[in-house]
Amino acid sequence: QVQLVESGGGLVQAGGSLRLSCKASGTISSIDVMAWYRQAPGNQRVMVATVTSGGSTNYADSLKGRFTISRDNAKNTVDLQMNSLKPEDTGVYYCYAEQIASVTFRTSYKYWGQGTQVTVSS
Repeated sequence: QVQLVESGGGLVQAGGSLRLSCKASGTISSIDVMAWYRQAPGNQRVMVATVTSGGSTNYADSLKGRFTISRDNAKNTVDLQMNSLKPEDTGVYYCYAEQIASVTFRTSYKYWGQGTQVTVSS
């Protein structure tokens, strides 16, 4: 089992910045992908950014250039630096991790954090 704990959410004015952090604990070996998702009120949860254990990153197209994901494998953390925030960035941000279960069968365990609220005021 992997536990994910997010921190760093809060209230910020439009144009401001926030940094979210997520720490993984428990049985943390073989964690491949870590990511941030967000869910705005009334909407589905969507991917914000992902990072693999090798450092490859992927971003939602609409967020490229404003958000940066980073990972520290030694500390088992993944951060999300959010700049030039907009009111539409408001939502609950969730940390996500995939842990390899079987290389042969290409299966993995998926874990979610409890979420942290980000509110951007106009």
